[in-house]
Amino acid sequence: MVDPDANFDEFLPEALRFRAPAPLVDIGANLTHDSFARDLEAVLRRARAANVTTLIVTGTDLAHAEQAATLAQRFPGLHATAGVHPHDASRWDAPLAAAMRELHHRPEVVAVGECGLDFNRNFSTPTEQERAFEAQLSLAAESGKPLFIHERDAGQRMREMLHAWRDDISDAVIHCFTADRDTLHGYLDLDLHIGLTGWICDERRGHHLRELVKDIPLERLMVETDCPYLLPRDLPAKLKGRRNEPSLLPWIVREIAHWRSVDEAELARATSHTAHAFFRLLSDEGSIDTGHAQQEEF
Repeated sequence: MVDPDANFDEFLPEALRFRAPAPLVDIGANLTHDSFARDLEAVLRRARAANVTTLIVTGTDLAHAEQAATLAQRFPGLHATAGVHPHDASRWDAPLAAAMRELHHRPEVVAVGECGLDFNRNFSTPTEQERAFEAQLSLAAESGKPLFIHERDAGQRMREMLHAWRDDISDAVIHCFTADRDTLHGYLDLDLHIGLTGWICDERRGHHLRELVKDIPLERLMVETDCPYLLPRDLPAKLKGRRNEPSLLPWIVREIAHWRSVDEAELARATSHTAHAFFRLLSDEGSIDTGHAQQEEF
C-alpha cells in the first residue's frame, strides 16, 4: 500500500507535471497491470492533479476484468470494461462466456471488451479470434453496452464483421487507432468512434496520424493513454522507468489539438463530453477519490 503522506509527485519531473485546461477522460488505462501494483493510489493522485478525472480501466481477460471491476467499485471516477483480448481468444469457451455475461450486468462495467482482432501477432489463430470476437459481439448486443475494440492488421475483416452486426450493437470505439486513411474512413462510415493515444507522438510510427486527425469528427473522437504502454516519445523530459500513466494524457491532448489546429481546451471538453455520452456516465468531473479506498485497502 502506498504511504498516503508520501510525495506523490516525486515520480514525475517538474516538466511532466501537466494539467489539462478541462477535465479529461482516459478511455483506456490498464491499471491492473503489475507495474501499478505498488503505487496505484499515487498514480490516481497524479491523474487528479493533471485534471484527468475519469478513467476507464481495461479488462482484457477474466482475471483482469474482475480486477478492473473491483477498482471501479473502490474508487469514484473509475469504471471498467470486461472482455477477452484477441491474444487470448483461444481460451474462449462456454464458462468464460457465462462469466463475461455476468460481468456485463454489473453497473461498474461500462463496455464489452477489450476484444477484437489482431492479425499482426496471431497469438491466437485468426479463426479463434473471429470466434471469440463474434461471441463478444453477441454479448454486446445482448447487454446493450458499447464495444471497446482492439484491431491490428485486420481492418478489412473487422469492418466485415462489424458491418454484419452494426444494427444489433450500440456504440463501438476502435481503441488505440493506428491504421491508415482508408481503414479510418471505413470505420467512420460504420458510425464508429475512434480512440487516439500517444502513438501520434511517435515520429517513427505515428506521423501518418498527424495528417488524419482532422478527418475524425470531433463528436467521434476520444483520447487515452493505454498505460502503462505507449509512453509518448516526445515528452519534454525523461521519465524514470518509462511507464506511461494517466497523468500524461494532457500531453497527448495537446499534441492532437496541435495537429487538428484547434484550441486545447476545446478538444479536452469535446472528447470528455463524447466519452461520457459513449460510456453512459454520470458526470465524474473532479470525482477520482485519491484518499482511502472505499472498501478494503488496496
